[in-house]
Amino acid sequence: MSLSSSYLDLLPLDLLPPEVCSLLNPAAIYANNEISLRDVEVYGFDYDYTLAQYADALHPEIFSAARDILIEHYKYPEGIRKYDYNPSFAIRGLHYDIQKSLLMKIDAFHYVQLGTAYRGLQPVPDEEVIDLYGGTQHIPLYQMSGFYGKGPSIKQFMDIFSLPEMALLSCVVDYFLGHSLEFDQAHLYKDVTDAIRDVHVKGLMYQWIEQDMEKYILRGDETFAVLSRLVAHGKQLFLITNSPFSFVDKGMRHMVGPDWRQLFDVVIVQADKPSFFTDRRKPFRKLDEKGSLQWDRITSLEKGKIYRQGNLFDFLRLTEWRGPRVLYFGDHLYSDLADLMLRHGWRTGAIIPELEREIRIINTEQYMHSLTWQQALTGLLERMQTYQDAESRQVLAAWMKERQELRCITKALFNAQFGSIFRTFHNPTYFSRRLVRFSDLYMASLSCLLNYRVDFTFYPRRTPLQHEAPLWMDQLCTGCMKTPFLGDMAHIR
Repeated sequence: MSLSSSYLDLLPLDLLPPEVCSLLNPAAIYANNEISLRDVEVYGFDYDYTLAQYADALHPEIFSAARDILIEHYKYPEGIRKYDYNPSFAIRGLHYDIQKSLLMKIDAFHYVQLGTAYRGLQPVPDEEVIDLYGGTQHIPLYQMSGFYGKGPSIKQFMDIFSLPEMALLSCVVDYFLGHSLEFDQAHLYKDVTDAIRDVHVKGLMYQWIEQDMEKYILRGDETFAVLSRLVAHGKQLFLITNSPFSFVDKGMRHMVGPDWRQLFDVVIVQADKPSFFTDRRKPFRKLDEKGSLQWDRITSLEKGKIYRQGNLFDFLRLTEWRGPRVLYFGDHLYSDLADLMLRHGWRTGAIIPELEREIRIINTEQYMHSLTWQQALTGLLERMQTYQDAESRQVLAAWMKERQELRCITKALFNAQFGSIFRTFHNPTYFSRRLVRFSDLYMASLSCLLNYRVDFTFYPRRTPLQHEAPLWMDQLCTGCMKTPFLGDMAHIR
């Protein structure tokens, strides 16, 4: 049997059954862990990007304001003002090596995905990336093992607000490099981060949203429907957010109405997550109707009242809401979900807005054909690698080249620079690894709950471990039914 004939044997096959496309529902909820909503008595929510979904139009505003702060307050070169926000540049979950000025995508095994490392706005050649890390693509654990995504020299961008931050950081580095200006990487990183922080601290973002809620807040009616439905079924609700009360109040009035607080048993603002979950020292403070601090000692958390700061340990003591009967939703895997799942046993739901777009791409024929043919080639490479004569090696090299080209095409369907937020070429991303670890459920928006009964049980699909998968999908859909090809490889033993 020749290698070429094995390749040709696959070509006439219908590699993609008609029913495969559009199998995934962008409005579905996906389970990492089995969970029955029947057992959930208490539902908790973050506010930004959870109860309130924001339009992408907010990102250029954040970018431009932070860029101008850099120029006017940090005295950065006026030439930086020529840069505008590029919504297609970065994706969530990327890592930034501060000392090397490298923005890059890292997989679940701490390997940089080659072809996804950028310094400024320019790609860094694979050979240079490998050289920068001592001859390997691997990032050592000690550099990136911080619980909240902050190692000693590498930062992971995990929330959606980080998209304009990554874009601005890349533009500023691009300007300095393009004009041969010397700079300290750590100073530049801190200045950009502080400028982005100033946009939030000075209330600029809050002002933009409050001035045009129709433009910036999405799916408000669906948020109202979710909350009303849960209350109607006897569930208790609470809100824990880092945002200030005046901002949350205006947004909730827009989405739910003036009596929104009657839906919640407890409302906590300016909570200072994630330290809210770990620092026992900060007491709760009550706010009056105008948002002014009160001096009362808090001995209970009352429905309809507003509380500021506090800590989770007092929250648990005062509410007695503990363990798996509590389900909390948030968009930030570290700041919202990690502590609650690992330290306190709450069930958690991750809001991943990018999921909707990625599923729509996965459902396209172009993606499915590309992925299926990649898997077919991978099966051939695995099966035929024992042929080592000169002609066979040449054929194998051609298959490897074609496979790599297909991988690049598939990557670009999601994002030309960095690909999917969930996968490198074949491995899960570091972001995906954290998503699986810190969330029981994940979905594109809170409104996905409306597609399920309040007593629905979510069952995770049994995905195979490698030793369990001799006939898994990549072989079943390509006709390569002989994995692990023991017949062809028997002579090795």
